[in-house]
Formats: sequence, C-alpha cells, structure tokens
Amino acid sequence: MEYRFSSNVERLQSSAVRDILKLTQGKEIISFAGGLPAEELFPLDAVKEATERVFRTGGKNALQYGLTEGFLPLREQLCERMASKGMPVQPDEMIMTTGSQQAIDLVARVLLEPGDIVLVENPTYLASLQVFSLSGLRVIPVESDEHGMIISDAERLIKQHKPRLIYVVPTFGNPTGRVWSLERRKGLLGLSHRFGVPILEDDPYGDIQFDEQAHYPTLFSLDDRSKGGHVLYTSTFSKTVAPALRTGWAIGSRAVIANMAKVKQAADLHSSTLDQQTLDQLLRHFSLDDHIKVIRKSYGERMRHMQQLLTAQGWSDVKWVQPKGGMFLWLELPEGLDSEALLRAAVKKNVAFVPGASFFAAEPQRNTARLNFTYTTGERMATGISRFAEALNEFLARC
Repeated sequence: MEYRFSSNVERLQSSAVRDILKLTQGKEIISFAGGLPAEELFPLDAVKEATERVFRTGGKNALQYGLTEGFLPLREQLCERMASKGMPVQPDEMIMTTGSQQAIDLVARVLLEPGDIVLVENPTYLASLQVFSLSGLRVIPVESDEHGMIISDAERLIKQHKPRLIYVVPTFGNPTGRVWSLERRKGLLGLSHRFGVPILEDDPYGDIQFDEQAHYPTLFSLDDRSKGGHVLYTSTFSKTVAPALRTGWAIGSRAVIANMAKVKQAADLHSSTLDQQTLDQLLRHFSLDDHIKVIRKSYGERMRHMQQLLTAQGWSDVKWVQPKGGMFLWLELPEGLDSEALLRAAVKKNVAFVPGASFFAAEPQRNTARLNFTYTTGERMATGISRFAEALNEFLARC
C-alpha cells in the first residue's frame, strides 16, 4: 500500500547530519556529535538500589498506572528543589514529562495554533525547531551574542510580528554554551510583561556550572508571579542522573499546567511511573547535589582539555567563547567554509561533530560547528581532536 503522509510530517525534513552520521555506525569513530553525558559518571549503584527500594516498598502497585501529572511524592520533592533555587511552586503547578523535550511539545500544543509565531535565539536548540515545525509554527530568530538575546531586536520583532511565545535556553545554551547576562534576562522579562508574550525557559544544563560560586538566576525566579507569571520553565534529570530515565518536568501557571496534563493524557497517558518512583527513592537516599559537584568538576576538566587541544593547533581564524558550563563548544570556522562538507571529510578520518547550520531558524551560518566535550576524555579526546584538526587542515588546503 502507498501511504499518504500528513503535511506535518512532510514539513520535517530528513537531517543531512543524521544521514551522514549513520555511516559511522559500527566504526571506530570518536564522536563529539551527540549531547551525551559521561556514562562512567552515571550513579549506577544508587539507581539500582533506588529501583530495588521501589519494589520493596511499593510491591506490585509499583507497576500500576499513575497520574498524568506525575508521581506526587516526586513532584513534592522537586518543589523543594525548585524553592531552593528561588522558584517556589506547588505540586499542581508542575507536571512530569518524558524528558524536557516533551514539555516543549506540550507547551506548543497548549498555547499555539498553526501559523503562530515563536521567537527564538539565533542559533537555538535543534529539537525545539523540529517541534515548532511539526506544529506548523513560524519561527523567527532574534539577533543574539555571547550575552544572550539582543533586547532591542527582540522588541523590534515583537512589535512587527506579535509572537505568541518566546523560547530561550539562557543558561549554557545548546549549541553555543552561552550564558545570558542578568541585564538581558531582566530585559526580556520586561518585554514579556509589557507586550504580554509568554516565555518558555528551557534549562537542561543549568546545574552544570563550572564556577560553583557563580549565580545565574533563572528567568522564572526573576519573574513577578504576583502579576500572573509570564514564564514557563522546564528541566530534566537526563544530564544530572541518566538520560535513559526520560524524566523531565515543567512548572508554571496552574491553568497552563492543567491544560498540558489534558494534552499529555491524550498523547501518552503518563510518563513512566516506575522511573519516577525510582527518582523519588534516589532523591531520598542519595545526595544529588554532591553528585552534581562531581559532574561539574569532571566536565570542567574535559572542557579545558578540549580547549587546550584546539588552541595548540595554532589556528588564527577558528574562534570560540569559553563556556562557563553545559556540554558544548561552539566553533566559528574560517569564513566561507561549509561545516557539513567538513563533516564528510572528518567522518572518513573516524571523527564526528555537528555542523552548525541546523541550529539556525532562518539563514544559517554555515561555518559553525558544535563539539561535545562531556562524552570523551583523556587520550581518546586528544586523538579525536587530532583527527578533526587533520580534516580541517586538509579541507582548508583544498579551498
């Protein structure tokens, strides 16, 4: 039978990057491409013990259906964690999701109609662009620099296009690793209140900061909720515990959360209650904050090692800003270089990265690349950067 596919699916173009990376399967390739946390840092024993406690305490009931909004004891614990970050909320202002990715999808379904406009950073998280495309939304990028969205451009675009949502990753963004200045955070909040445009704050990396004394307040914590609250916030356990648990959460207005629950019930009824119960037990008997300190230290060391390896190449026309946290280095390569073509050359040398073009909502900056520094370490990282450098040098020599 020849199937007829929906217009939504037709809008989702196959990723040229993924098509190339498929060729790497089964090879001895060193990948800086995926946003993968370090497996050796997963709290394996603690997760195993937490799962065992779920069955000891819950018995057969641990395998039963659960609430669409999520396992209440876990939400209550997360409310305490949110309050410690200056984000006091109640359980009915929170919903558990299948990763923070689902939260983006639910917000789009609840607040937006096909044809509505969303403002995003430039560049921005690739998967969010896919979600917005699938929902039939128009995505317009706001000029951005190392300090975040440029507020004057955001104001201009709000006046011109009257967007229904602003999506941002203000703390250690993907792909750039940027962290917004306090001025830019307050500036965007001011625009949100002035023009009545809600903000979706995506914060998967906020805990992975390399300077433990630094303070990067979330937009949600800066928002004046006495005026109704203009920020929806989402985060995940994928980067701090393990991505396989596929557990994230969103907080915000009770009305928005309630409607997200309605849509989620139609989509998947609820996220895995077994995973949520495991995380509840983990938080009760394991110091997640101490574990996060271990992650911060290790990832900071890996980031500095990658920078040293890149600096040692002596390139005068390859630029990046040292990330203060997160998982990525964002490279600006020589003008005129197409990083997708460079990827093809790199794959032949058994090293991979993500070309930057896919992260742009409009005209892409093709001479950009994202490198993940959290998954590899030591000699393997050194070998990978050496292969990347060899591919880049050969590519430049041919240009």
